[in-house]
Amino acid sequence: MKGKRQKKILELIEAYDIETQEELTRRLQEEGFPSTQGTISRDIRELKLTKVAGEGGKQKYAPILTKDLHVSDKYRRVLSEAIVHMEGAGNLLVIKTVSGMAMACGAAIDSISMKGVIGCIAGDDTLLCVVKDASMVTDVINEIHLIIKGLE
Repeated sequence: MKGKRQKKILELIEAYDIETQEELTRRLQEEGFPSTQGTISRDIRELKLTKVAGEGGKQKYAPILTKDLHVSDKYRRVLSEAIVHMEGAGNLLVIKTVSGMAMACGAAIDSISMKGVIGCIAGDDTLLCVVKDASMVTDVINEIHLIIKGLE
């Protein structure tokens, strides 16, 4: 039951901007998973969920990173030293870098295998990341920020 409940939690936080444990508990109950707040709190810790900025400045639950992801200091350094600005446009993420660093950033992002990133195309100072779905672009931006800060 625990595995099914945790899988449902991941589905729910991907489908909805869930701000609180109470909202998550309610949605789980609607899906046939009656749970206590304590159980949900443990699930959140075990799934390594965190709150990130959602639409309109509201907070929402999201996975920090996949369990298998290890970001080397080399990739972290490339991203932190090169990225100037990031902006979403539909299912695309446009990353502006210092001159000559777009290809290195693209190689780093491709190597990290972030959830939702299909691939990158680099110019001199601009990197275009194709994201699976427009709703995932903010999560990718947040994940890159976490990597840069060394919080992955």
